[in-house]
Amino acid sequence: MEIFAKGSTFRLTDGGKVLLEASDEKPMIFAGHGTEQVAMYRGNFKIEDRVEERVALPILHSEEKDGVLILDFGGQIEGRIETDNACSVIRFRSRNPEINRFWIRVAAEPGEHVYGCGEQLSYFDLRGRHFPLWTGETGVGRDKTTYVTWRSDVENRAGGDYYNTSFPETTFVSSRKYYLHAETTAYADFDFRSPDYHELQIWEVPALIRIESAESFPELLEKETAFLGRQPELPEWVSHGLILGVQGGSERSFGLAEKVRDGGVGLAGVWCQDWCGKRVTTFGKRLQWDWHYHPGMYGDLPERIRELHREGIRFLGYVNPYLVKDGMLFREGMEKGYFARRSDGSVYLVDFGEFDCGVVDLTNPEAFDWFKGIIETYSIGIGIDGWMADFGEYLPTDDIVLASGKPAMIEHNKWPMLWAKCNYEAVKETGNLGKIVYFMRAGATGSQKYNTLMWAGDQSVDFSRHDGLCTVIAAALSCGMTGMGLHHSDIGGYTSLFGNVRTKEVFFRWAEMAAFTPVMRTHEGNRPDDCYQFYDDEDGIRRMARLTGIFRMLAPYVKEAVRENHEKGIPVQRALFLHYEEDERCYSEQFEYLLGRDLLAAPVWKEGRKEWDVYLPEDEWIHLWTGREYGKGNNVVGAELGFPPVFYRKRSKYADLFEKIRRTYGA
Repeated sequence: MEIFAKGSTFRLTDGGKVLLEASDEKPMIFAGHGTEQVAMYRGNFKIEDRVEERVALPILHSEEKDGVLILDFGGQIEGRIETDNACSVIRFRSRNPEINRFWIRVAAEPGEHVYGCGEQLSYFDLRGRHFPLWTGETGVGRDKTTYVTWRSDVENRAGGDYYNTSFPETTFVSSRKYYLHAETTAYADFDFRSPDYHELQIWEVPALIRIESAESFPELLEKETAFLGRQPELPEWVSHGLILGVQGGSERSFGLAEKVRDGGVGLAGVWCQDWCGKRVTTFGKRLQWDWHYHPGMYGDLPERIRELHREGIRFLGYVNPYLVKDGMLFREGMEKGYFARRSDGSVYLVDFGEFDCGVVDLTNPEAFDWFKGIIETYSIGIGIDGWMADFGEYLPTDDIVLASGKPAMIEHNKWPMLWAKCNYEAVKETGNLGKIVYFMRAGATGSQKYNTLMWAGDQSVDFSRHDGLCTVIAAALSCGMTGMGLHHSDIGGYTSLFGNVRTKEVFFRWAEMAAFTPVMRTHEGNRPDDCYQFYDDEDGIRRMARLTGIFRMLAPYVKEAVRENHEKGIPVQRALFLHYEEDERCYSEQFEYLLGRDLLAAPVWKEGRKEWDVYLPEDEWIHLWTGREYGKGNNVVGAELGFPPVFYRKRSKYADLFEKIRRTYGA
């Protein structure tokens, strides 16, 4: 990268491409002051801002000292720039304590594409929209024109919008082959609507802006993840088959596991989220947030887990960083003083939907270690092999006092990283890294190296454009551009409200896609009695047995992709342009993906389809189910239920494996 600085003019370029520039006519940095209003209702945030001042900061002075370029922005902010061949870092220091709004403009070009910003569910290419970056509930419906979203807004303030995310990341990747990272945990809004610049708004002066480039996208992601961190490899047992999501106590859960296994479904694990007990609310079946096994529902769970292990099956549970006020562990936490408090000294209780919980103060090292010990004792200690590490997004911002002494507006976006680290340390310190898997929906900068597996959160049980099956494809691709290359979702979705129930078609379209991801896991949903469950009929069990068989056969191939994600940060589910950089069509595709290098999947995400339009980039492609050869271009292929459009590269070293799958499970 090259820097030019003279007088009030500054320019950062990379191979002749302008990345940052400033002059009297074209300011790069703006600063000011604003007052926000933040209201949270059950993890759904309404954020309003009144900007009281915004001024452009011209460069008043520049000098080079010891290889560092020092810029004076309007006498208000100092920037210190270090650069080498492919990376530049600008470290900022505010000279005005009144500044709490910061904007920086990054040079853009017409036709440029932008990706990342954590997990984005509605749009993979972020160009043309702005994205508030704040962790919270993702919303139900997420489309203000739909009945489900309207009803969710009216009744629960929970409808959401296209930008709501549980994993906001102040990092994006440009099709110009660079990534930009802003080091901050404050509220941010990255705006990609202008044809000439990207404007990044941050509610503090960030510690630094880092820009790094590469010659190819795989090389770029390798550099980016070397900086952000990389996920550990998945345990080997995950590839053994389905993680069956069931609940209702020992008799029902283990009985259903036996039933589907007898029906030929390959089982890797049994996931009982209600291992800790249940609560029933108007939303549906919820859990008792007191993280030890419930003897009334699960009897001698440690012995049942040992029995599963003898059969080669793992057991998974559930935990989150909050404790219900009528639970045993809440009382212990109260006695130790480990909960976040209000300014009057009382414990801060959060309404999670008809029950209140204390927020374990993860900024308190003693509270952090105590909760880590809860995981080690009550989950790992009885043989649990994994869990849903849920939530992390609900840190309130009003009248809350934390041990760190920092404002909640700064700690809020950091909370998911602390929660991931708590789980990671519990697993690592007990010698179980690579043996246990926990999956999280919330994320933050720094979560990457602490999160064994992402999960897409709570989608609606349907084909809807902004909250259905297709959104988990965009979610996986966007996560993969910011260091979370191990991703999966609830097969069939989770949220069933206002008459929206899961059908057999929705379930199996989801399941057939999941067979071509790193992990297959079902969920009964929030209203399991209303929604289709595959074990309710023989045909459903037969179909699932076939899909898990395909998943298991793919294990050697997927394991290599999982290893590459850990070693190089190249995601398992990949955007097409990662390997087809010269194909402009690939940059706008968000509903197809490469699984590893050699498989292309185009999941069917609309109802009632027996054929599906597929775009194939330049290569020799073999249709997985028929063996027919295809080349570059748009193709219409058969897509009967159970046969999603999947193709493999003819030159793949795994071609024999793929051909074996075709002979075993093909049309």
